[in-house]
Amino acid sequence: MARLSIKRIYEPASPQDGTRILVDRLWPRGIGKDRIDLWLRDLAPSDALRREFHGHPDRWDAFCAVYAAELGEEAAQAALATLRQKLAEGPVTLLYAASDETRNNAEALRLWLREQGEPGA
Repeated sequence: MARLSIKRIYEPASPQDGTRILVDRLWPRGIGKDRIDLWLRDLAPSDALRREFHGHPDRWDAFCAVYAAELGEEAAQAALATLRQKLAEGPVTLLYAASDETRNNAEALRLWLREQGEPGA
């Protein structure tokens, strides 16, 4: 079964990362395209949600709930199909740029995938 992990984009890549997928809406500053394998922008929270959470990190549960609803949208579902395909092929690392290593969109996505019963999440 493939393994899903998360990592801050500014951390060095390792062979254990497998396919490195950026799940942020914005491209991180100072990062070259050679640092990622795939950018699934449609798996990122909407710009409005991202800005709301950035201003209120204490609203983690509310962020996760709204983000989960956004993951049901058509574009996100197409990106999720791509993510599932990559997971079927081997390990996947979701990359994010946020400085908070415990409360970020990649962690929220991983938690949501676990709740959905996704293998490897």
